[in-house]
Amino acid sequence: MTPFSGTDQADGAGSAINRRAIPCGARESMWHTADGHAIRRIDLAAGGPTLRGSLLFMPGRGDAYEKYLEALAYWSARGWSVTAADWRGQAGSGRLGLDPWTGHVDDFAIWVDDLAALWRDWKAQTPGPHVLIAHSMGGHLALRAVAEGRANPDALVLSAPMLGIHPAWLPLWLLHPLVRLVRALGDPRRPAWKWSEKPGSPPENRIALLTHDQARYDDELWWREHRPELAMGPGSWGWLERAIASTRGLNRRGFLERVQVPVQIIGTTHDRLVTWGAIVRAAERLPQGELVRFGSEARHEVLREADGVRRRVLDAIDGFLDRTCGRAS
Repeated sequence: MTPFSGTDQADGAGSAINRRAIPCGARESMWHTADGHAIRRIDLAAGGPTLRGSLLFMPGRGDAYEKYLEALAYWSARGWSVTAADWRGQAGSGRLGLDPWTGHVDDFAIWVDDLAALWRDWKAQTPGPHVLIAHSMGGHLALRAVAEGRANPDALVLSAPMLGIHPAWLPLWLLHPLVRLVRALGDPRRPAWKWSEKPGSPPENRIALLTHDQARYDDELWWREHRPELAMGPGSWGWLERAIASTRGLNRRGFLERVQVPVQIIGTTHDRLVTWGAIVRAAERLPQGELVRFGSEARHEVLREADGVRRRVLDAIDGFLDRTCGRAS
């Protein structure tokens, strides 16, 4: 076999994955919401001798599914029929803000509605069991959708979910009115923080927040260069205020306790984007919650970490899905 090099990586099933190419046989398309908004999606057929079921992956804020092609291909090779989609207003699904780089939404309920509709259509067209995996902001929205009864997966996996934001020392009940005041002082679609001197270009130290793996980080920059519509920078003041409001909703007594499906949460104590303490508290409240802890070896994007950490993450997810959805025969 020819040795792997560059962006070619073994997927654990004996084939090579080029992280800078759409996998052979994958289908990119547009799914439309009830109000006609076009949502970009990608579908990968299940590989291997045994069909395990179907898996829907939702990325984080400012993300695009191209960043997770390696993970999507891995799950496909292990027998899952895999779908991933953008969130409305980011990546290839348009914009809701003032410019091409600021991420904005009027309310997180819009995204929950979109996920609920996508889940309903997707589930009706795919074989079970049905698994929902989501990262960061996607994890927040997926957990909220399940708690609200808008999605009913057989298993839910949350990768570094956005259940609390920094600065962690400032309580949300105090932070929220301050952000709400700043939001009201101008257009809520204006950026809430500075991103780069050059619009559309990420700051030089951004990798220190996301991953230890330079090559995987460079893959994202390559995709942004070749598909410029994927680039996104800071969130808006409107996004930030609604994120805090939605997080406070998750924290309401009895809300997460409604979730009756098995939930695996994977997080790292050294995450500088979402707060570890909030992840621990959420896992303790979930009736069937399971927490997988990483330390300084992992940054926020655990699915795009260096090989050793990434292997442990995928093994943990595989074990969880074997226990909750049946082991591959």
